[in-house]
Amino acid sequence: MRRLVLIVCALLLLVPSAAAQDEGTLRDRIGSGKARERSLASAADRLAELERKAAREVSILEGRLGAAQTELNEAETRLASTEVREKQARQRVNRLRKRLAEVRGKLAGLLKERYMSDRPDFVTVVLHADGFPQLLQTLSFVKRVERADTRVLDLVRDARGEAGTEQRALETLAARQQQEAKAVRSRRDALANITAGLRERRDTLTRARAARQAALQATRSGRRKAERELNRLLAARARAARASGPGGPWAIPWAIVQCESGGQNLPPNHAGASGYYQFMPDTWRGLGGSTPHAYQASKAEQDRLAARLWAGGAGRHNWVCADLV
Repeated sequence: MRRLVLIVCALLLLVPSAAAQDEGTLRDRIGSGKARERSLASAADRLAELERKAAREVSILEGRLGAAQTELNEAETRLASTEVREKQARQRVNRLRKRLAEVRGKLAGLLKERYMSDRPDFVTVVLHADGFPQLLQTLSFVKRVERADTRVLDLVRDARGEAGTEQRALETLAARQQQEAKAVRSRRDALANITAGLRERRDTLTRARAARQAALQATRSGRRKAERELNRLLAARARAARASGPGGPWAIPWAIVQCESGGQNLPPNHAGASGYYQFMPDTWRGLGGSTPHAYQASKAEQDRLAARLWAGGAGRHNWVCADLV
C-alpha cells in the first residue's frame, strides 16, 4: 500500500510540473504579445500620422498642379490666338502686296501711255476745248486723276507698313508666349513628378500601416488565445484547489494533500514527515501538537494545525508540493 502511494505521488509530481510549465509558457506568450502589440500599435500610429501628412502634401501639390495646368491652358490659348492673328496679318500683307503690285502695274501702264504719247500742252488743251467750261472740266479731271493715283499709292504703302509692323509685333508676342508656355509646362511637369513621388510615398505608408495592423491583429488574436488557455488552466487549478477529495474536508487544497500524502495518515518517512499533511516533527511541535508525531494525532487536530500553518496561503512554502501544483 505504501508503495502504491509513493507511485501515485510521483505521478502527481509530474503532472503539476507540466501544468506549471504550461502556465509559465502562456504567461511569457501573453507578456511578449502585449509588448509586441504596443510596439505595433505605436508603429501603426506613427505610420498613420505620416500617411496623413503625405496626403495633405499631395492635396496641396495637386491644387498647385491644377493651377499650373490651368495657367498652361490659358498660355496655350493666348498663343493659339496670337498665331491666328499672325497668320491673318501675314495673309493681309500678302493681299496688300498683291494689290500694290497690281496698282503699280496699272500706274506703270498709265505712265507709259502718257509719256509715249504726245503730252498735251496748255495751248493744245485750250484749242481743243469747246469753250471755257469744258476747259476747266478737263483740267480739273487731269488733277483729280493725278491726286487719285497718288492717294492709292499712299494708302497701299501705309497699309503695307502697318501690316508689316503688326506682323513683327505679333511674331515678337508669339515668341514670348511660346517661352511662357514652355516655362509653365516645365513647372507643371516638375509639380507632376513631385506629386507622383508623394503619392507613391503615401501609398507605401498606407501599405506599411495595413501590414502593421494585420500583424497587430494576429498578435492580439494569439495573445487572447493564450489568455483564454491560461484562464482555463487557472480555472482548472482553482477547481482542483477547491476539491475536497476523498476523506475530506481538508485544511489545505486537496491537490497539495494528494501530492504530499495521497490523503493517507502516513507514518514518518526517512525525513521524519508524517500524517495527512506530512508535518515535520519540529514544525508539529512548534504548532503545539499533542503527540510526538503528527500521524499519532486525530485528523481534526491535524486539520486545525495545518490550517494555522497554511494561513490562507501565506504559509504555502511549508509544503514542497504547493509550488508544484
